[in-house]
Amino acid sequence: MGLPRRTLVAALPAALLTACGFELRRPPELPFSRIAFSGFEPRSPLYEELKRSLPTNVQWVEDPNRAEVVLHALVDRREKSVNASTAAGQVRGVQLRVNFQYRLATPAGRELVPESTLLLSRDMTYSETYALAKEQEEAQLYQAMQTDIVMQLMRRISQVKKP
Repeated sequence: MGLPRRTLVAALPAALLTACGFELRRPPELPFSRIAFSGFEPRSPLYEELKRSLPTNVQWVEDPNRAEVVLHALVDRREKSVNASTAAGQVRGVQLRVNFQYRLATPAGRELVPESTLLLSRDMTYSETYALAKEQEEAQLYQAMQTDIVMQLMRRISQVKKP
């Protein structure tokens, strides 16, 4: 008697969540099966994450002529600027930015998504005392912004009409 009751109690929250329309976010479905990337730097972390995040039904191809769509990276840049300092010139705060400008087109050049920009920024405090920890924090913030840009990009190109 104890096991069925536990099963019922464990299943009840899941049943209530599905009844209200709750659904876990799934990766967007892209309206094409082959994509090529162009304009990325050789070891761009954004490029690598884009390739990894493609849905299983979408194949990445090197040759743009074999692709249905080509994602052109116009700007793929990480920036860092000081936004707070002491009177003695010591850095106390920095702003990290990831700037990605792109366009999506067919191999023949028909524009599917005009030139667009995704720009994310994060503010971070800084202290020379904790330089190593701040370096790791900076890397984590850049990684989080990059993942956010990839997800935004996937959602945007999933809305494109099939070429």
